[in-house]
Amino acid sequence: MAFLARVVVIAIALAVATWIVPGIDNGATTTATSIGTLIGVAVIFGLVNATLKPLIKFVGGCFYLITLGLIGLVVNALLFMFVGWLSQGLGLPFTVSGFWAAFWGAIVVAVVGALLHFVIPDRVDQR
Repeated sequence: MAFLARVVVIAIALAVATWIVPGIDNGATTTATSIGTLIGVAVIFGLVNATLKPLIKFVGGCFYLITLGLIGLVVNALLFMFVGWLSQGLGLPFTVSGFWAAFWGAIVVAVVGALLHFVIPDRVDQR
């Protein structure tokens, strides 16, 4: 159930990013395919963040320290571009046109995702 909640939150955050950020496009033609595309990209996004991001943080830990964590914005943008590339490779009509679109898209997805996780928690508190 927690996995499903995370996928839905990321899909909604990706939808907001496609509406707000120029250069990020969900090229689906119908509402059903648009929702399916967003869910597919959300799954890819979650898998990429779960596998590559910790590895990159481990390998580039000194860069995170030197830049006081600001390199994380660049890493998130590059991972967002990678998700767009993977999505296109898998036949999903989701495009990220460049670095700056990915940069702002990653910020929008992070902020909207955090707000939605605050409103819709993916775990029940064990108090």
